[in-house]
Amino acid sequence: MAYHPKSEFLRIMIERGFLADCTDYQGLDEALLEGGMPGYIGFDATARSLHVGSLIQIMMLRWMQKCGQKPIVLMGGGTTKVGDPSFRADERPLLTPAQIDDNIAGIRQVFSRYLDFGDAPTGALMLNNAEWLEDLNYLEFLRDIGRHFSVNRMLAFESVKSRLDREQSLSFLEFNYMILQAYDFLELNRRYGCRLQMGGSDQWGNIVNGIDLTRRVLDHEIYGLTSPLLTTSDGKKMGKTADGAIWLNADMRAPYEFWQFWRNTNDADVGRFLKLYTELPVEECDRLGALEGSEINAAKIRLANEVTTLAHGPEAAAAAEATAREVFEKGGVGDDLPTVTLAPGDFPIDGHSISAQQMFVAAGLTKSGKDTKRLFAEGGARIDDAPADDPARLFTAADLARPVKLSAGRKRHALVTLAD
Repeated sequence: MAYHPKSEFLRIMIERGFLADCTDYQGLDEALLEGGMPGYIGFDATARSLHVGSLIQIMMLRWMQKCGQKPIVLMGGGTTKVGDPSFRADERPLLTPAQIDDNIAGIRQVFSRYLDFGDAPTGALMLNNAEWLEDLNYLEFLRDIGRHFSVNRMLAFESVKSRLDREQSLSFLEFNYMILQAYDFLELNRRYGCRLQMGGSDQWGNIVNGIDLTRRVLDHEIYGLTSPLLTTSDGKKMGKTADGAIWLNADMRAPYEFWQFWRNTNDADVGRFLKLYTELPVEECDRLGALEGSEINAAKIRLANEVTTLAHGPEAAAAAEATAREVFEKGGVGDDLPTVTLAPGDFPIDGHSISAQQMFVAAGLTKSGKDTKRLFAEGGARIDDAPADDPARLFTAADLARPVKLSAGRKRHALVTLAD
């Protein structure tokens, strides 16, 4: 990166690896030096929680606030009803207003850990674009806003072009999404003085549209900044695993499993992830990331502890590390393992028995009976740390009077117990 910024926020974005591109480095740098500058990132409410794939954007907002600027979390209560087509092969399923509101309430819990909301000059705001999108008059919107958009230019954006090149359908509903997102930036600038939009590099076209629209309508100078689309060193999409997304809400992914995800980071990713997902000094991130052999495991534990502390608090991080040590080093049960509690009515076989196969599925260690049988056949299943080869083995309420530990491979564990 040739540009050497004067502002703390832009310097951090560059040296920690957050920055992929910027519409105007010098202009944004000078605006940031004034302090208290509002900047936003939009999040569509497609689930009750964000997952690890969104964490890079959350950290950008956190750093923005720590550097004396004003972060805005824009929830897409309106745009979620349309669906972002960016780099998708198909149209997103449409959600009801009640589902969207429920999702926004869940996502709010995530941000309460990372940002300080309030009336201070740098106090974070959480807004909902339904506030200005739901009451739009379509004819007026076409006349006042639609006339500023070139269809030729919109078709050239990579997110649209990639769909068309693959001859995959792109509905008019989705095509409107980029106009609505551009209008968000215009309204945020008009209502809250917002001068910066950030997002992943797949949002570059949408961000540029918003900047162009705001300049045309309000003649205001605003800026865009994107982060790289992150994959792990082995090419996998960040935040997805074999057993599903790594959610940030504790009720959707237990803190122990969240901690374990970071503990299992590939050696080659440790230094980079420490810079992006923790607040450790860059020099310490580089030092830890350069460790080799068995020493890199200490760096992974540090990574897991730091990230889990931000997401779930220091007590959850300490409990997860203690459980990992108990499970892996001492072969014990561990107090913080994910636990499935069965009631007497949960025994499907004759009303008083449940099979090992059914318990593995109930515990979320496997997705189906077929998946469970494969795990057992390949020797990856253990019950109370002993190898298990019979998925049809039955357990009664008496067997579950004490917790039964289930293991799928070396790294995934759960407890099954009986309700009091």
